[in-house]
Amino acid sequence: MAKVEAEKLIVKNRRATFDYDIKDRYEAGISLVGSEVKSMRAGKVDVTDAYVAIEKNQAWLKQLFVAPFEQASAFPHEVRRSRKLLLHAREIEEIHQALAREGATAVPLRLYFKDGRVKVEIGVGRGKKTFDKRADIAKKDAERETRQMAQQAARGR
Repeated sequence: MAKVEAEKLIVKNRRATFDYDIKDRYEAGISLVGSEVKSMRAGKVDVTDAYVAIEKNQAWLKQLFVAPFEQASAFPHEVRRSRKLLLHAREIEEIHQALAREGATAVPLRLYFKDGRVKVEIGVGRGKKTFDKRADIAKKDAERETRQMAQQAARGR
């Protein structure tokens, strides 16, 4: 019998898709301590400032904020420490080559539980210019207006 993979979203980085044109996506495990997992289960995570760096052929997630867990006050974790990402060597090399290109950045897109383990989806892309962001906003507005017009027409029948 096939195993069903259940995913539970912890947090999504909505700002990343607005600020970056994402070309490639990778799924990585993340090395955590117990109190960090408990805080993530409670949803006390902020990925806004987080980014991925490659150092000595290892991928690291930096500036990820995980709030301290209240019940783990004896041995609390550091809230913005670097956390090792668990990726295959060829994936790390692909990300490293992408980051070597001018203007490329690797950012976490979302954190989620998959079969009880914390996973992070990494997006590699280039930063958008202001006019690109304006064009995206205009496109979304136009799509929203056409959707609303279609719904009004369906109700008016």
